[in-house]
Formats: sequence, C-alpha cells, structure tokens
Amino acid sequence: VQVTGRGDRCQTKRIVDKPCARLSLKKHHHRSEHWGVVSGTAEVKIGDEVLLLQENESTFIPAGTAHRLANPGKVSLHLIEVQCGPYLGEDDIIRLEDEYGRLGE
Repeated sequence: VQVTGRGDRCQTKRIVDKPCARLSLKKHHHRSEHWGVVSGTAEVKIGDEVLLLQENESTFIPAGTAHRLANPGKVSLHLIEVQCGPYLGEDDIIRLEDEYGRLGE
C-alpha cells in the first residue's frame, strides 16, 4: 500500500494485491472509501453483497459497512483507494475477520 495523496478530509492510496490474496474483513467508523480498479480483477464484499470488478470499474463503501478486498485472478490487482471523512487514521480500522492474526490490532 502506497499513500499517493493526502488532504484535510481525503487520502488516496495505491494498493497492489497479489494473485489469490484476500485482505481482512473490516469496517471504519469515520471514513467511506471509493475503490477503482486500475488493472486485474477485484472481488469486493460490501455488507452481504459480493461484486467482481474489472479494469476501469469502481465501487463505493459507506462508513460503518463491513468490506473486504480479494484478488481471485492469476495476475496482480492494482487498485486506487480514495478515503473520505473527518478522520483518516489507521486506528479507525475495526477488523472483523483476519487471516494474518491482526484481530486485536
């Protein structure tokens, strides 16, 4: 993950997800997120809905909504994330499921 821009109420990041990788199921109280696929395929879980996004497609994750990003493909997924809200700190991540042992963080 690379931060590419930062403002008072927004931040942009470039995310690269390896093939067959899956990030934690999480939510944020203070920010919403917009995810846009640059290349690859993204499997996005937002609440109970699962979407498959291809290059040049995007989605919106409202604040307080459980969400997860996965790469079901055989090539790396490149994604731009735009975070918007009154607080953008990393301590606003509430992990609900995590394969990397970070539930207590």
